[in-house]
Amino acid sequence: MSRLPIQCPACREQLNVNKLTCGKCQTQVEGLYELPLLLRLEPDEQRFVLDFLKCSGSLKEMAALMKLSYPTVRNRLDDIIGKIKQLEQVMMPETKEQNS
Repeated sequence: MSRLPIQCPACREQLNVNKLTCGKCQTQVEGLYELPLLLRLEPDEQRFVLDFLKCSGSLKEMAALMKLSYPTVRNRLDDIIGKIKQLEQVMMPETKEQNS
């Protein structure tokens, strides 16, 4: 099965999902659905988040797993946190306004 594309190949805008199909009975559900925030991350960023959770949030353990220095892993985490915050602003501006 192919990897789910997240950006339009023509204009690079964010893609939405409009059809889901059951692999067993072929039932289809159609609509216009946004991709969840974590799926909007690049594959290597998704892997980092999954590994980070499996390491119970330990940067020391992540550094050992990735064979990188602690500061390098910390910077990578900070970059991903920044990207997640940007995605949240784009995806949920009304939620941000309500919390202000």
